[in-house]
Amino acid sequence: MRGFIRIDTELCKGCYLCRSVCPHDLISVCDRLNQKGYYPAKYSEEEIEIEEHVCNGCALCAIVCPDIAIEVYRG
Repeated sequence: MRGFIRIDTELCKGCYLCRSVCPHDLISVCDRLNQKGYYPAKYSEEEIEIEEHVCNGCALCAIVCPDIAIEVYRG
């Protein structure tokens, strides 16, 4: 099953708990600041086709996010 996530970069405060729980290491740190002055988390598979995604939609990142900034989609 393929899945993907969307991170609301304006809600993210850069705690990076999502990075620590992603089993496929698909979340990194964005190189741009958001409006609050944080470097938000970034999903690395945003630019590729869904068929090539490694994310399985396990939702561990969304569960651990204290800012409720991650939405999970399961294919």
